[in-house]
Amino acid sequence: MLNIENLTNFNIDNKFLENIANTLTSREIDLTLCYNKTIQQYNKEYRHKDQATDVLSFPIENDLIIDNDIMPLGAIVISVDYVIEKAKLYGHSEASEMALLFIHGLLHILGYDHETDEGQMRKKEALIIKSFKLPKSLIVRTEEN
Repeated sequence: MLNIENLTNFNIDNKFLENIANTLTSREIDLTLCYNKTIQQYNKEYRHKDQATDVLSFPIENDLIIDNDIMPLGAIVISVDYVIEKAKLYGHSEASEMALLFIHGLLHILGYDHETDEGQMRKKEALIIKSFKLPKSLIVRTEEN
């Protein structure tokens, strides 16, 4: 289940993102869409980096069971300012860019970390992107620059 809090006027394809999420987990995910100013505040508070970023991930560390309900997997925060900017820069749709950032954030809350692993996150991301016919991943674009 995907819970979306849209703090912007950006139109989102809920079903597409939900389909992506359902290929990786059956657990609940919270997704917040915001502008750079808000994500910068989150980034400063939680990562001690006073700058806007494209996507933040907040995994819930424990698989606790409360009243027979599994806790949510975690939360993802995406800046729509980045979505719009990168879609223009790379020449693809805003929906594709949103999906790329969502996949990236989702893999982080599933425990993948491209900064410390040996390419596992990149491989998993590439498989998902290919299956949903999306453009180059965030990791690939970062490595190319």
